[in-house]
Amino acid sequence: MPGAVSASLSARARADTILGVQRPTGTAQVRLVQAEVWLRYALPALLLVFLLGFGTLSALQLRGPYEAAIAAAQREVETFARLAASLPSQHIGVPPDQGLPLHLLPVGGRLLVIDGAGAIRSAHPALPHGADSFGALLASGDPLAILGASTGAMTVGLHGGGQAIAAVMRRPGSDLQIAVIQPLAPIDAAWWRSFWSHAVVLCAVTLMLTGIAAAYIIQTRRARAADQVCDLVRQRLDTALGRGRCGLWDWDIARGTIFWSDSMYVLLGYTPEKDLLSFGDVNALLHPDDGDLYQLAHQLAASHATLDHEFRIRDASGGWIWLRTRAEVVEDSADGSRHLVGIAMDVTDQRRLAETNATADMRLRDAVEAVSEAFVLWDAGNRLVLCNSKFRDLHALSSDDAVPGRRYDEIMGQGALPPVRRGIPGPERGPARTFELELTDGRWLQVSERRTKDGGYVSVGTDITSLKRHQEQLVASERELIETVKDLKRSRRTLELQTQQLADLAERHLDQKAQAEIANQAKSEFLANMSHELRTPLNAIMGFAELMESEVYGTLGSPRYGDYCRDIQQSGTYLLSVIDDILHMSRIEAKRVKLVPREIALDAAISAAVVMVAKEAASKSVTIHIEVPASLRVFADERALQQILLNIVQNAVKFTPEGGRVGLRGRPCGAFVHLFVTDTGIGIPKSAITKLGRPFEQVETNLTRSYKGSGLGLAIARSTAELHGGGLRIRSEEGQGTIVLVRLPQPTPKDGVTVMPEPQREMSRPQDRSRATSRPGEPIHGLTGPLFGSGSMPSGPPRGAMSRPVRELAYFV
Repeated sequence: MPGAVSASLSARARADTILGVQRPTGTAQVRLVQAEVWLRYALPALLLVFLLGFGTLSALQLRGPYEAAIAAAQREVETFARLAASLPSQHIGVPPDQGLPLHLLPVGGRLLVIDGAGAIRSAHPALPHGADSFGALLASGDPLAILGASTGAMTVGLHGGGQAIAAVMRRPGSDLQIAVIQPLAPIDAAWWRSFWSHAVVLCAVTLMLTGIAAAYIIQTRRARAADQVCDLVRQRLDTALGRGRCGLWDWDIARGTIFWSDSMYVLLGYTPEKDLLSFGDVNALLHPDDGDLYQLAHQLAASHATLDHEFRIRDASGGWIWLRTRAEVVEDSADGSRHLVGIAMDVTDQRRLAETNATADMRLRDAVEAVSEAFVLWDAGNRLVLCNSKFRDLHALSSDDAVPGRRYDEIMGQGALPPVRRGIPGPERGPARTFELELTDGRWLQVSERRTKDGGYVSVGTDITSLKRHQEQLVASERELIETVKDLKRSRRTLELQTQQLADLAERHLDQKAQAEIANQAKSEFLANMSHELRTPLNAIMGFAELMESEVYGTLGSPRYGDYCRDIQQSGTYLLSVIDDILHMSRIEAKRVKLVPREIALDAAISAAVVMVAKEAASKSVTIHIEVPASLRVFADERALQQILLNIVQNAVKFTPEGGRVGLRGRPCGAFVHLFVTDTGIGIPKSAITKLGRPFEQVETNLTRSYKGSGLGLAIARSTAELHGGGLRIRSEEGQGTIVLVRLPQPTPKDGVTVMPEPQREMSRPQDRSRATSRPGEPIHGLTGPLFGSGSMPSGPPRGAMSRPVRELAYFV
């Protein structure tokens, strides 16, 4: 992914868009969003504080006028009482409504003239019946009624209930008193009228502000609920899109911005950072072979077109994902801008499935084409679905005639039906039937037709001409068999007679076999005794020849005597080795060889054997190549292993011409180790391979022999390998080379002891062991790869070596 795009897709929550619709992002809007949470709680609190302040102010406004009205009433009552008490004495005793300025009496007030005994002398307005004393007007226990002294204006209780303002003034020089009583009921009524007017105003304001606060709270809750619904809708839409491997696109064509839903980021493996992606960021992710957004923008700007397009886009891991986008151009009613809104679906699996289906369809067509039968498949509408070239050839149709989708009558009208001589109907099994047709040219066809589940049918025509001919041959053979049975019955009596004769011959054969085994045992014992008898004089001859060669007791005279002594010593050494081989072979046949097996490194044993033949190999310029892992181990007797390796390697070097190659390669194979000894020598005829491994058997005859030897080397090697529980095999091609396989056991992982099979530990006669040598056509398993390393081969073609590549030696295997 480009660096500019990857830098813009870091982890950050997106909150400025809702499904591609961008919210206002100005500074004032940001501040308003930040203060919205505080305003949700602050505004109702401010309204409550306003109502409390307004109520407190109204209460203060109501209490002040009331107290002022009480104080004014007290002044008026006290003033009028002082005025009435200060009038001349001639007015005393005159009815109050005539002698006093009653027009100055407070509204609702009462004027009383009281004597020294507390009796009411006169009153204005008149008192009710029974109220004849000042104490009877006041409530019981009132201080003014008890004391009766002159006092200023004060609040008193009335006898009938209620309160009033009363003032009592004594006339100077007289025992009469002037009392003015002003009930508080009118003042209270006026205050209550003012109180209810203020209460109505306060309740109206409270209701109005409460409605405003409730509307604000409801609106904020609805706005918050709308935001939660939007978030929930976006979350569920993203979940549905994500589960459906889809993503929402909103491309503002004019502004060059693209909105991706969260499921689109999850689909591509990116982490959303920006609310809106730029045009270049998205275009950088598209595959260059699938076009670009610039060309698409020009097409969409010219028309109100819909979009159905498949393209590849890079995901977060760098791979390509196939998307199929279906969108439509819509106009924004707010600003008139054009948006491309649609869904992008992941069709990678569908693409792969389509490719897999195409590959499977191609393979099916190839398989149908490769079958030897004529094959045709028709659908339920009798239209061609699939056929092969055998069907076209049978009906003389060309490739243009047999086009899938054409009807049966149209195709068959273009071709020709094969001429039929006769037909043999076969059994019908439900929707399938089979019948045979004999064509005029002598061929037979077996036609098999079967209905398919969708209503079509498949037909296969098989050429059974050879089968029919074989059936005719079987009928003829049956007749011959009947005749043969008759001959067998006639021969049965003859066989019974021959059986009796064979029984007699078998009995005589067993007697002769026992005699032969006794003779072979006697021969082995004779050879052992004779070899012991020959070693004593031979050692003396070799010792005296060595003394004469070294001229210990003086010169011999002629230099030829030294050569003769060396010839005597070499011949004696050779004869001694032959005698040792005979002795060892006789011990093996007499079952007197005891092995002491132990774990031995195969590479060290091979190196020791190669050292002993290195001089002979160097004299013939024979290259010896060893390819044995250092970790390879065998479980064998050390002396026996050395004799096996020395005999096989000596034979390989001896029969390899100058400039040839000898290879030794070892590899594990299960519980055994396979050692391959290969050479580029003269090879062995296939007719002579079966004889190798028998004592005293050689490929060359006495008349054509060019290599010396007793013929016991391979026999000893094979017998010793079998004593270890292994074996020896030979593969060879005359004039090309020879491969010898030696099979020896590996040490066991537990204690390093390998249990050898008992039948192979005890040797049988040499004549019975010849079957261990492999037959010419039998493969040696485990020999793979090159036999010689390139590092040990001479740079040019050696003299006498085979000229073809070494890999042709695999032909012998």
